[in-house]
Amino acid sequence: MSSYRIAIIPGDGVGNEVASEATKILRAIAEKHGFNVETENFNWGCDYYLKNGMMMPKNALEILQEFDAIFLGCIGDANKVPDHISITLLLTIRKGFDQYINLRPIKLYPGVESPVKTATPETVDMVVIRENTEGEYSATGGFFKLGSPDAFAIQTGIFTQKGCERVIRYAFELARKRKKFGDKAPVGMVTNCTKSNALNYSMVFWDSVYQKVAKEYLDIRTDMAMVDALTMWFVKNPGYFDVIVASNLFGDIITDLGSMLQGGMGFAAGGNINPEKIYPSMFEPIHGSAPKYAGKAIVNPIASIESIRMMLDHLGEEQAALDIQRAVVKTLALGKVKTPDMGGTNKTHEVGDAIRRAIINKTPNSC
Repeated sequence: MSSYRIAIIPGDGVGNEVASEATKILRAIAEKHGFNVETENFNWGCDYYLKNGMMMPKNALEILQEFDAIFLGCIGDANKVPDHISITLLLTIRKGFDQYINLRPIKLYPGVESPVKTATPETVDMVVIRENTEGEYSATGGFFKLGSPDAFAIQTGIFTQKGCERVIRYAFELARKRKKFGDKAPVGMVTNCTKSNALNYSMVFWDSVYQKVAKEYLDIRTDMAMVDALTMWFVKNPGYFDVIVASNLFGDIITDLGSMLQGGMGFAAGGNINPEKIYPSMFEPIHGSAPKYAGKAIVNPIASIESIRMMLDHLGEEQAALDIQRAVVKTLALGKVKTPDMGGTNKTHEVGDAIRRAIINKTPNSC
């Protein structure tokens, strides 16, 4: 029997609510598929900072290293801790564990309405691969002459050959695996999200690495779009895209738009991946902590449940991951159990319960 140790960091705001549903689904699918799951909760986040002056212990990476994967609920509460401080928890784990792939699938399921009228279950099926450890979020720079009329700030993006190449190569490999166009070449397409017309060093360098890697994948169609134009095409023709590879900042921006294509932030899941599995990878909903909704049990748990699906797929439990997806699709298609963001009145745990029932082959449309 396979066995996995999973670290759970509920975090802030609605984090405890979505982490509870994620854990519920993880245990249900483990029982169904006959593998063992051991979870341990870590109450790190803004409340921890208020007590200890740090978002998590100094030895947090050493602690997390012993786990097979990490689930993160959500981090941040500006009423308690400034956002540029609270985000250090997330960035420390991403960089410390070399989780250089940020994997964000964008898929609209039947039964879910998107605010974008061009988005349908037939047209929205893409994946954004975002570079996750360097680029514009390298935290290099400084403030100078603060408090004077000559004050200024410098923020430097760092783009390395290694960093660019490995994320772009991952995107091409994923397009080959997805085979969106079928078995005959081209089997897929990788769109290079860039801004090299204006960023004449970083993005020109990024483009050159993309072109170098693309020569090794003649079965994959190449494509390029400026980030501003890409946002337009996401809305105008979402069905055009397959895999999009982007720098840290650009990937962050376009995936929020992508979440609207798939029905809203409540459906958007992400993975922070160390593909070599030298370190544990971390999976999370990308909707943020939404402190104003904390304790009301109205947040949509689908993104967290989808994060568990991604986690299991990464761990090699592909059939279990597929069963979670089927349960989510079945529950959403029936349209009987909906949180307020979907136009319903159900509570967070009621949606989780319905998906759990669908996993264990019971009727998912009652509460």
